[in-house]
Amino acid sequence: MTTTDNRTRATIVAVGPGDNGFLTLKGRQTIEEADLVAGFETVLNVIRPFATKAELCSMAYRDQEEVLDYAVNKVINEGKSLVVCAWGDLNVSAKELLDRVRKRVDQVDLVPGISSVQIAMARTGISLEHTVFVTLHTRAGTETALDELLHYLKEGQRNVILLPRPYDLMPAGITAGILSKGVDGNQQMTVFQRLTHEDEQRWDGTINECAVITSEFSDLSLMVFHKPDTH
Repeated sequence: MTTTDNRTRATIVAVGPGDNGFLTLKGRQTIEEADLVAGFETVLNVIRPFATKAELCSMAYRDQEEVLDYAVNKVINEGKSLVVCAWGDLNVSAKELLDRVRKRVDQVDLVPGISSVQIAMARTGISLEHTVFVTLHTRAGTETALDELLHYLKEGQRNVILLPRPYDLMPAGITAGILSKGVDGNQQMTVFQRLTHEDEQRWDGTINECAVITSEFSDLSLMVFHKPDTH
């Protein structure tokens, strides 16, 4: 849509971790009112029941720039309203998509959502006050993030929630790596896969046990390292 001073705008809506029951009412309303809704096909599948009047602009990693260009051109030339949908919450691993949209329009409105991190804390009964969050989704700074993980695990004062990076930094490889750095292999941990989806899975065990798993994990995985003596 365009504002009265002709600045171009887009809205980015976080759709939650997978079950569209976790889409906020604000997010649903914004999608229902949009002329165009853009997002990766897996994300659009979540919100499709609510985007009944919108043109859906499905994108993949290979063509996301072209799809966003197409959608924003509709905003500029036809005054269309654009919503771009992202997984989870906008404050967790959505920075690259936000940056792509921000460089194309004058103003971006954000509608936050529920993240897999929040769901994982609810599933395990841990609280944010006693938890540290580390993500490996950012390509730059991975070694720093792993150093942070090692620090907090060795300190043992808080739970640690870690988002692995598909597909080169996944649970088995991460745990094998931190074992070689002197982390206690008997520490309890949980791996969630595809949280809130129909095929959601949960694995519980020790760091030692996770390090020798040979089966593949989902790209939608999340690791919880439990604070010693609290699980």
